[in-house]
Amino acid sequence: MPRLVSLALFLILLTALISCEKKETKNKPNVILILTDDQGYGDVGIHQNPDIKTPVLDLLARESAKFDRFYVSPLCAPTRASLLTGRYHLSTGTVSVSNGMETMDAEEYTLGELFQDNGYHTGIFGKWHNGQHYPHHPLAQGFDEFTGFLAGHWSNYFDTQLEKDGESQSFPGYLPDVLTDEILEFIDKNRDQPFFAYLAFNTPHSPHQVPDEFYSPYKMTGLEDELAAVYGMVSNIDHNIGRILEKLELLDLDENTVVIFLTDNGPNGNRFNAGMKGIKGSVHEGGVRVPSFWKWPGTIVPSIIHTPAAHIDILPTLAELLSLTVNGERSLDGISLAASLKGEPQNVSRAIYSHVAFSQGEFGPFPGAIRRDSLLLALLHSGFELYNLKDDPNQTENLASQAPETVDKLSKEYLTWFQKVAPPNLADRPIPVTSQSPEIFLPAYEAKFTGEIRFFEGHGWAQDWLTNWKGESDSIFWKVNVLDSGEFEVFLEYTASEDQVGAKMKLTHGASHLEWILSEAFYPKSISSPDRVPRKEAPEQTWGLISIGKIQLGPGLQEFRVTASDIPQVGLGDIYSIRLRPVEAGEK
Repeated sequence: MPRLVSLALFLILLTALISCEKKETKNKPNVILILTDDQGYGDVGIHQNPDIKTPVLDLLARESAKFDRFYVSPLCAPTRASLLTGRYHLSTGTVSVSNGMETMDAEEYTLGELFQDNGYHTGIFGKWHNGQHYPHHPLAQGFDEFTGFLAGHWSNYFDTQLEKDGESQSFPGYLPDVLTDEILEFIDKNRDQPFFAYLAFNTPHSPHQVPDEFYSPYKMTGLEDELAAVYGMVSNIDHNIGRILEKLELLDLDENTVVIFLTDNGPNGNRFNAGMKGIKGSVHEGGVRVPSFWKWPGTIVPSIIHTPAAHIDILPTLAELLSLTVNGERSLDGISLAASLKGEPQNVSRAIYSHVAFSQGEFGPFPGAIRRDSLLLALLHSGFELYNLKDDPNQTENLASQAPETVDKLSKEYLTWFQKVAPPNLADRPIPVTSQSPEIFLPAYEAKFTGEIRFFEGHGWAQDWLTNWKGESDSIFWKVNVLDSGEFEVFLEYTASEDQVGAKMKLTHGASHLEWILSEAFYPKSISSPDRVPRKEAPEQTWGLISIGKIQLGPGLQEFRVTASDIPQVGLGDIYSIRLRPVEAGEK
């Protein structure tokens, strides 16, 4: 009998301990981080834009701690790398937005890993833009779930294909609505456990595609097509954020969820931006100062915070605010502003740095900027510009000639910082190849090429392809880093008409090669693209996919080079990618 009593008491105690542990886990605050793409400081009504309608964001701002001077990077991928790591983007290996320069070092410790380490379920929905190859993929960088796309932009926002947890799937509907549906499902599924959700909207980045219900109201006021499309996309974002906030209230999660809203750079065009100088791509205020709203009822005090803050501060701030253990080994550049969010006095004096690069050939210390207190020094190819933002927030008077000692001091401080953070091997960006990935994608827009070959659209942005292959001196190649040995089946993604087939092609990798004859024609079909204004990006179309054989790869750095002979007079057709798929043991 005593044994039965002891066992019963033990079970009661064990149940109580488990219950307490579950309650403690459940009571951890959730976090929803919302980042929009190319939405500037002036693209919200609360910042005095007379034309835009953003009632949800305006209310969110009033109920939040609102950073008056919150800085990000001038371009998309750099901001995302700093936001995820708490470190300046150059320190993470992310330099720009395409040709591999957007890739973040796999060894970086991300927000996803921070929350995973602290018992959270993590998900990202939308645009990643920090590397599309394992181990740079979001599912290898701290996220349990991923629905979205990996590169810098997407070609079509309606009824498109997205990746979901490693597989391509069709998603009917408007892309920002789809992403919102996905995060709502994620919230519902994880209502009883702490979660971290990173919602990275693709809008209002071009192409300018938006449903009539959001576009027409702006067009009817007399706005030009592009501006009506941009504001329509922002209104759609506003609508979808409203859906998320309603979901939190419905599930009684709103009091225990931190909601953060910000944008990734200045506006992608000349439009209302609160009188600031510069747009996306600029190190001036208009290119890097963005909205930043933080809401957590009962803990974050609704207020306007005038302390300059930046994307690098998000990780350390959340870590302190939520009492999270940080296991990353690399030093953080950001600081915690948890005290400011809670309404406590916080004396902060430091420099905040900016840098922008558009290509490997242009990479150097300039353009850049340093902000210290109220001073801004912009270091440009055309010279130095110094502004006192307290007295001159719109940068109308360059004080550089009047304060040479200040310029000298700040420029030296900036250059010391740049030398510290600049990546040492900018030109060597091999694509990792591993049998742990279901497919390795070698896209044309990450290739180098010789001869007369060129990009179809011209810039080599995401979704562009290679065309004008007409001579035997033409070739395309990729630098790859094979991480583990294995056998791979190789596929070519291409188009070719009947008079463009017959060429003998060769893929050389290390000391081995693979030969085949391009014998099958493939005529692409254009995919409908409901753009409101002519797009800058390459259009979307279908591609042929053929297997060209199997190769055995050993570990190490290699070059994949594709050449051709017996090329038809009209040329070879167009190339979109080479794809490698690991061969399973049963397939050999």
